[in-house]
Formats: sequence, structure tokens, C-alpha cells
Amino acid sequence: MVSQEQRRRQLAREKFLRQQQRRTSARRKANMRNSVIASVLGVVVIGSVALYTTGVLKNDDDKKTNASADVTPSAAPTSKAPDPCEKPAAGSIEKETWKKEPAMSIDTSAKYTMKLATTCGDINIALKTSAAPHTVNSFDFLAGKGFFDHTKCHRLTTNGIYVLQCGDPTGVGSGGPGYTIPDENLKDASLKGNKYPAGTVAMANTGQKHTGGSQFFLVYKDSPLPPSYTPFGTIDAAGLKVLDKIAAAGENTGAGDGAPNATVVINKATVTKS
Repeated sequence: MVSQEQRRRQLAREKFLRQQQRRTSARRKANMRNSVIASVLGVVVIGSVALYTTGVLKNDDDKKTNASADVTPSAAPTSKAPDPCEKPAAGSIEKETWKKEPAMSIDTSAKYTMKLATTCGDINIALKTSAAPHTVNSFDFLAGKGFFDHTKCHRLTTNGIYVLQCGDPTGVGSGGPGYTIPDENLKDASLKGNKYPAGTVAMANTGQKHTGGSQFFLVYKDSPLPPSYTPFGTIDAAGLKVLDKIAAAGENTGAGDGAPNATVVINKATVTKS
């Protein structure tokens, strides 16, 4: 039979063993936690070094640029090239919008042309009525409402692609007629090799399917683009000369994509059945 003293000692040993087990377990957990923290800190440090290095490189570039600016005499300011275009005709921009695409009213078997009487000269466009009926019908409707009259061509791209973009009543690239039209004619024979040839008139969109509205672009030089923009017209030779004049004046950012330096305003847009 176990005496009280032996029982007390046994209980004391068991208590000591339990304490040791708890301490060992706690140390193991602490070591694991410290390892995780060390790993995370390592990632943070590496990321910080990378960011710091990037910052240093950028600062070095900035310093080189500034140093170059310090030692290079300032060039005499160059005067801006004269605006090759005339002042816009008097008038206000149509602000009406519509919720739905207009009902088909054109004769899809007939030929239609669109004339853009701009401040830089007339641009005549033969429309691809049978290949892009929704687009041509929409332009016929909008032109008849005076929607394009007195609007600026707000974007000129002179690097990579070569286009003048027009058709936005807000003049900043965010406007439209209130409705959208479906994509059409994306397998046009002229679009071989992911290229929109000079003289093409095509719809702008948001990058998603069937999001064309009123904005369109005029291609003045062969431009590499995927066939995602409805080609609906072809510019005549005289119109291409007008575009070349606009392009020669450049755009306002100097980076190849901005508002044209030329004052390009559509005084009047007319669609005519021939």
C-alpha cells in the first residue's frame, strides 16, 4: 500500500512532468512562430530592397536628367507652328441624346456618301452601306439631326497608329448619342494582316463588343490594329490631303497621342444618298 508521503511525491513528479511538457510545447510553438515571422520579414526586406533599388535607379535617372539640364545651355524657345485650319463657323453643339438605336431608314442597296465640312477642308467619305447598314443608318440619322455639327476632332495619334478621332460632342472622348450599335464588317477584305489601311473610316468603341456610338476615326496612314473596329467608309484623295495637313501640325502632348494642334472642327456633316 502506498503511503501518503509516497503519494505526495508521485503527484509532485507528475506535476513536474506536465509542466515540462507544457514548456516544451510552448518552446516548439514559439520557435515555429519565430520561423514564420523571420520568413515574412525576409520577404518584406527583399521587397523593400527591390523597391529601394528601383527608387535609386529612378533617382539616378532624375539626377542625370537634372545634371544634363544644368550643364546644357537652354535652347531658345521654338515658336508653335501656325494653325493650318480656319476658325470654326458660328453655332452650338447639339446636346440631344436618344435611348435606342434609330430604326432602319436607309436603302441598304443604295450608295451613300458622307461629307465632313471641317475647318481644315472637306473630307468626303464613300460609305459601305451594304456591309455596315446599322452604322451607316446611324450616321445618316445623326447627321440629319446636326449631331456632328460644330464638334471638335479631339484626338490625333501620330505614333504606332495614325488616326484622327472625331464624333464626340463633349470634345474629350467621353460622349456619344446615348445608344450603341452592333459591330459590323469586321471581316472586310481591306483589314488583312491586322492592319487598317490609310483612307479607312472606322468606329471607335470601348474595347468591348457592340459598344460603338458616334465616335469614329479617320486613318491617314496604314495602322496596325486588330479587326475590332467597324470599317464603314473610305476617304477620297482630297480628304487624305486634309488629314496629312492636320497630322503635320502634330498633337499637344509631344508623345504621339493627344489633342491635335490644328483646330479641327466639323462645321457640318452631311450624309447623301447617290
